[in-house]
Amino acid sequence: MNINEIFGLRVREKRIALNLSQEKLANMADIDRTYLPDIENGRRNVSLAVAEKIANALNVPLTKLLEKHE
Repeated sequence: MNINEIFGLRVREKRIALNLSQEKLANMADIDRTYLPDIENGRRNVSLAVAEKIANALNVPLTKLLEKHE
């Protein structure tokens, strides 16, 4: 699994745990709603600025969204 896939998976897990729709999270992070599905599926190289926006919207440290679970 590459870093984009790990990040996307962690974002999806946290979003679902918070019972947020993709559209709601995109609005909270101030990113385009059509961008989030590609992020969650690991198809996008996310800038650090966007990654930080998402982490802040999810109220988690950015490092938590980059952790590889065994």
